Amino acid sequence: MNLNLLVTGASGFIGSFVVEEALRRGMEVWAGVRKSSSRQYLQDSRIHLLELDFSSADTLREQLRGHHFDYVVHAAGATKCLHTDDFFRINTEGTKHLVDALLALNMPLKRFIYLSSLSVFGAIREQQPYQEIDENDLPRPNTAYGRSKLEAERYLDSIGNDFPYIVLRPTGVYGPREKDYFLMAKSIKQHMDFSVGFRRQDITFVYVEDVVQAVFLAFDHGMNGRKYFLSDGNIYQSSDFSDYIYEALGRPFRVKVKAPLWVLRLVTRIGEYWGHITGRMTALNNDKYNILRQRNWRCNIEPTMDELGYHAHYDLKRGTDLTIRWYQENHWL
Repeated sequence: MNLNLLVTGASGFIGSFVVEEALRRGMEVWAGVRKSSSRQYLQDSRIHLLELDFSSADTLREQLRGHHFDYVVHAAGATKCLHTDDFFRINTEGTKHLVDALLALNMPLKRFIYLSSLSVFGAIREQQPYQEIDENDLPRPNTAYGRSKLEAERYLDSIGNDFPYIVLRPTGVYGPREKDYFLMAKSIKQHMDFSVGFRRQDITFVYVEDVVQAVFLAFDHGMNGRKYFLSDGNIYQSSDFSDYIYEALGRPFRVKVKAPLWVLRLVTRIGEYWGHITGRMTALNNDKYNILRQRNWRCNIEPTMDELGYHAHYDLKRGTDLTIRWYQENHWL
């Protein structure tokens, strides 16, 4: 008998890759989407589309009634919002409503996977010498996004042992279909390589297929209630990603500009103000300022490797080459 999987945020970047892997494994897949969600990456006829409204646990309960899921991957969420409250409405309350609905229905889950973020830790390890983030460190998120994800994690922690959940905390996720890092590739192709801050910056990355690998490992490995960091296991400097993009693009002429952090602060304040005026979300906002000014994005993946059996298959060079090739083949670049 096929195992049944619900993927929320299935039309999004990570969610769409989870759906594709589940189909390859012969699972029955329900793709949780909003009415307004794009179906661009959900064209396979084997996919069961399921419209979900995360604004109410009661509504979700009715939408999920009659379904039987062995696994749920909760990938739905917001990384950019015009208003701070929207992060908590979508990421925190949306998660709470989904969990409450599943509990009310006595859904016999084998495992609930919550895709959180390394951003829940904020600037906890900014002092030199830089250190790995340990699971015993107390999170201090410095973005609204990070705080909203942390509050969702804490709600899961409050439920108790009757709900079989695992939290995955990926660092910067990149790969085909990703739209934020794409802006860097677009800028470099247009000959401008822009960076900020003069102090050393240690960055970590994880390719989307390695996130998917961790999701499926977590179905049957690891311990309920545990939280696992995800990266490719390497530490990069701020220039490495742009240099790999530059090489993958065929080494176009580029102007490298490194600006002080106060310039970034000015630009993101303007971007935030312009977003509120126009009603359009922008990548240049207050959260982005706190993310880019942070100098240390290390994390400890040893428990992930030991308990889930996770081993990254893509380092940043290989992953960047594959990503740029996809952007080119799909006419993004």
